[in-house]
Amino acid sequence: MPRVTFKEDECKGCGLCVTVCPKKILAMSGDKINRKGYYPAYCADMDKCIGCAMCAIICPDVVIKVER
Repeated sequence: MPRVTFKEDECKGCGLCVTVCPKKILAMSGDKINRKGYYPAYCADMDKCIGCAMCAIICPDVVIKVER
């Protein structure tokens, strides 16, 4: 089962990963603020992840890791 992890404290909340996810399972946190003052991205439903790594590829800050 694929697993997606985020370095939440390094995420700048750009939302690019959310836009490219083919399963639409990534979202922006609306209540949690990281140490940089941004709302980080997170995976809302890990069970639906297919491990395509599109989110990790598009992330400009390399804060997403996909394990297959």
